[in-house]
Parts: sequence; C-alpha cells; structure tokens
Amino acid sequence: MPPAPVNLVNLEATSLAYGTRTLLDAVSLGVAVGDRVGVVGRNGGGKTTLLRVLARREAPDSGRVTHTGDLRIGWLGQQDDLDPTATVHDVVLGDRPEHDWAGDPLVREVLAALLPAVPRDATVGPLSGGERRRVALARLLVARDDLLLLDEPTNHLDVEAIDWVARHLAARASALVVVTHDRWFLDAVATSTWEVQGGRVHMYEGGYSAYVLARAERARIAAADEARRQNLLRKELAWLRRGPPARTSKPRFRIDAANALIADEPPPRDRLELERFASARLGRSVYELEAVSISRGGRTLLRDVDQHLGPGDRVGLVGLNGAGKTTLLRLLAGEVLPDTGTVSTGRTVRVAYLTQEVAGPESGARVLDSVERVRRVVDLGKGREVTASSLLERFGFAGERQWTRLEDLSGGERRRLQLLRLLMGEPNVLLLDEPTNDLDIETLTVLEDLLDSWPGSLVAVSHDRYFLERVTDVTWALLGDGRLALLPGGVDEYLARRRAGVGGAGSAPRGGAVAGSAPRGRAVAGPGPAGGEPLAGGAAVAGAGPAGRRGDTRAARKELARLEREVDKLTRREERLHADLAANATDHERVLTLDAELRDLRAERDRLEERWLELAEQPDA
Repeated sequence: MPPAPVNLVNLEATSLAYGTRTLLDAVSLGVAVGDRVGVVGRNGGGKTTLLRVLARREAPDSGRVTHTGDLRIGWLGQQDDLDPTATVHDVVLGDRPEHDWAGDPLVREVLAALLPAVPRDATVGPLSGGERRRVALARLLVARDDLLLLDEPTNHLDVEAIDWVARHLAARASALVVVTHDRWFLDAVATSTWEVQGGRVHMYEGGYSAYVLARAERARIAAADEARRQNLLRKELAWLRRGPPARTSKPRFRIDAANALIADEPPPRDRLELERFASARLGRSVYELEAVSISRGGRTLLRDVDQHLGPGDRVGLVGLNGAGKTTLLRLLAGEVLPDTGTVSTGRTVRVAYLTQEVAGPESGARVLDSVERVRRVVDLGKGREVTASSLLERFGFAGERQWTRLEDLSGGERRRLQLLRLLMGEPNVLLLDEPTNDLDIETLTVLEDLLDSWPGSLVAVSHDRYFLERVTDVTWALLGDGRLALLPGGVDEYLARRRAGVGGAGSAPRGGAVAGSAPRGRAVAGPGPAGGEPLAGGAAVAGAGPAGRRGDTRAARKELARLEREVDKLTRREERLHADLAANATDHERVLTLDAELRDLRAERDRLEERWLELAEQPDA
C-alpha cells in the first residue's frame, strides 16, 4: 500500500468563539500534501475564521494547531494588504534581479495572464479594485509555497481571469484550501469540500457537484431536513444532471441512489410557460437597440449595435473588466443615453436594476419594516403569494433577525436585503450587476429558486459562471471591439474565442481570430495529440478516420460497462465485509484480518474508479 500522505497542518480539538457565538467547536482535521479543499458555508458561519486558524493568523481559545517544521504558506485574504506607495514590480517581484525572474517560466506565465495591461512601474495606490486583486494574486502565485490559503480569490475578477486561475491552481503541486462562493470554481479546483456549519466542519469528497449530491443523499437516508430544503437540493441536482456527466466527479454507479431523488423532477423552470406569462405582462418587445454607439474615456464600448430583448428572455452578459457591461445595463435602465442610435423600451416595462454598490442603511429602520415598505405580499404567479416575512426567512433572516436594525447588518446581509427589496417590487425586467457578490452558496440557491418561477426578462452580469449557466438561457458577450455578440456556446465559447485571439486572461482584445463554438456546459479542450489538427472548439483529429474512432468508442464503452460491473461486485463485497466486522467485533484477530481485506478492496475499487473516470471523460465514450 502507498504511504499515507503527510499532513502539513493539523487542528486538534480546536475551539473559537466571538462573544456568545461559537464558530469552531472542538474541530479536528488536517491538510495533507496534495489536498485541494473547498470551504463552503453561510456568511458569518466561520469559514474565514477557519482559514485564519489554519494559517496561525488567529489563535484558538482551546485546542492545538501544528505545522510541519519548514511549512511555507501563501495567504490571500478578502482585503489586500498591499503597500499603496509601492510599485507593482516591488509588490510582485520584490528585489529579484531581472535575469532571475525573466527566465522563470512560472513568473512569466503569471505576469502574462494576470497583469498584461498593468505597467510594472505603476504605483499600487491608484489601481482599481480588480487590478489590485490581480497584483495580490500575482504576488502569491509567483512564489512556490507548500500550502495556499485563499479567501474569496475570485472577487473582482472577470470570468476569463477566473478560468485561468482555476486551470493554474489545478496544475500546481501546492496543497490548497480555498473559501469561495463560486461553485464553478469549486468544481474546477477542489477534490474535497468542507462545510462549516454550527461550529462543526463536515467533510465531503469531490467539488461542489459531489457535495450537493452527498448532501441530498444524506438527507434522503436520515430524512432529517425539512421539505423546503429538500426541494432546493432536488432542483439543484436536476440542474446538475442536465449538464454534462463530467459535472459530477463521481461515476454513474455512485449516484444511482441520489438519482432516485430526482427521477421525476422536472427541469428547474418551464421556459415556454414563463415566456407565455412574460409576454402577457410585457407585450411583444422589451428593448430594441438600433445602431447604438457609446464611447467613454476615448474608448468605444458599443459600436452600431443592433439587439433585441424579448419577453421572458434570460441573458447572461460576459466580457472583460472595462468592456462596457455595466454601461450596457445602465443604458437599458435609462440611466445613460447612447451617443448615437436609439433604445426603444416597451410600454409596460417595469425595471429593477441591482447595481454593484450596496445602498447605505436607513437610520433606525429594521429589516422587516424596510421590506414591507416596498410590499407586504408578492405575487409569484399561478395564484401563489408569499409574504415579506416568509421571503425574509428564505433569505436567511429568520425569527428575531427580522427585527435587526439595518445599520447592524453585515455587508452580505445588506446585499441579500437589497435583492429582496427589488424582487418585492414585482418588476417584470431585472437588470443584475454582479448579483452574487457577498452572497453565500445557500442564499444563491434560494435566489436561483425564486428566479426559476419569476416571469419576466432578465439580463445578468456576473463573474460567477455557475450562476450564469443556472439562471440564463443565452449569452451575450462584449468582446472589446464594440460588438455585442450572441454566443450559442455560452461561457465556453466566450473563453474559446478569447484564447484563440489573445495570449492570456485579462489581455487587451485583438480583432480577427475567432474560434468555433463549443457545446454549452462542456469544457473546451486544448490542442490535440501530436499529429492532430485542432478543430473548432479545441477538439483534434489524431490521424484515425471515422471508422477508427467508432472502433475506439465501442471499445471504451465496453470497458466502461465492464468496470461498472466489477465495481458493483466490489461494493457488494464491501457490504458483506462490514457485516462480518460487526458480527466479529469482539474477535480482535478476526477484526484485523477483515480490516486489512477491506483496505485492499477499497484500494482496488479506487483504482477501477480512476480508470472509469479516465474513460468517461473521453469524447463520445
């Protein structure tokens, strides 16, 4: 058997409380070499505290935190600690001589991907929030630390930069613990998930998709969760199953029980019914843009754009930071006018615009009062109504929390309240600018559930790829050249186009080369094997003709079926071994023999599952 991995950090019976709130309650865990852990949980539940304790930036009230002797830790907090008077070069590279870092492939890759448009002699102070985040990330990633502890690393990054960071982290040898609400990012980088809840840390294998699957299975077996939470998990699983098999990092034979939960679950939303309902409320047209051009600061953001938004359309808007996404939302909201061209708005449009800024609290007002001032009861359609108090509870304001003064709310709670007040106004058009900022995953699933039954038109700007794919049906992209392009392949097609036309994430766009679209929800592969020519979307022909590929596909499918049968046999043997262990619990020698057999069996099953995953990820397997 291979040796057990070495733990870099250990927490032993660690507890920590702030006042009467216990964030960690006798938590014991370890981070080993090669671990890639995603940390999830509600805002204020202790995720950042756990990260700080792991890093020894905060001492626990009791228990012990140990590090290996020469452990090098890379830390990225939610707020950067950059010296505003320093240059970008000083922050990222320090006093390393140019002949040293210029010949380092890692440094060159990080600089090209994260800081292509930021001069190295620029002073940090005047940089934007997004640029400062890139500088902080670059400083972290050019080092060769043993363990990376990252708190919301995707904040202020666009979808392209997030894609690069995910691929880079997945290829690094460093162990990783990351706190993030970005579910796509979790699936891309994490091989295990920790949920921080009620002072405890619950551990799951796999990224976000596997975590959702495991939670649903646990709820099914224990029957402990209330019906509303079950329904949310089922809808989440139904969405995951509609995507590619690679969304869930578990083989088919591992998710049969969870699939039983959603066998009869309809799609998350009935698109045709919502479009009919929206048409009744909005008429035939919502927005018509004709030959619209807008320039800001000498840059052309939109050039002769013609676009139509109809009733019930759900659009995700992507593009580089500064490409004009917020400007386009403000144009639709009527806050800015085009330099040339016209924007026609439907007569019955009632728009709600969520900006990135969180409004300041009303002095002395309380949570429930602030919502009921907008509306006491909201109509969800089909005769369904919900009160302000009920919606507040769904958004995490339960019981006495509804009577909290607004000035006492956290940033995340204010963001939740801002969203809820917009929805209580019963708009028929929603314009959302980075709606996932400061929201935890549980709140995001509640928001997505509400939007599933909301009958109106929606345009959402977000760096949260999972949210975009979950709540929108089409993708528009601002490609940096004034065009507003419709991308049938969604975010994957956008990233493929950017990779074909530029060198790294965040680079200034170049016109010309455009890659073909990839199916929505599937990752775009890189160059094909040696001797193969890349196809549109990144696939490649490796020299074999169609008949050869069909033969390979049949062989792969046969091996997949064989592997599933073998794993099924091993699973049944494991059940029998567990029964034998229970029956011989008092026979020490017999228990040792059975335990050794069980470990061998699990190692063999893991080997088969790894092979299954290799085959399952091949095209057309």
